[in-house]
Amino acid sequence: MEELLVFVNIILAVILVIIILLQRSEGGALGLGVSQDNFTSARSMGTFLTKLTSVVAALFIICSITIVAISRDELRETQSVLEKEEEENSNLPQIPKSK
Repeated sequence: MEELLVFVNIILAVILVIIILLQRSEGGALGLGVSQDNFTSARSMGTFLTKLTSVVAALFIICSITIVAISRDELRETQSVLEKEEEENSNLPQIPKSK
């Protein structure tokens, strides 16, 4: 299950990069030197690529959090070194103690 989620996460990351690179650059360095033409295009942020970017980014984040939760549960199932040593010793024949 974890391997499948990692694979899906990698695919989502690649799709996210491609979608971001396909979008037109707004430029203007955080709004500096914005002309009237750039202002009208900046207001129309509800384009298909922008919405698709937010959906893929949300899926990427959810998938990443799920991977962390699954791997954390697997870590909790492991035993400490002392517990493993006790289990290994309990399977060995015991030497009788002398009086």
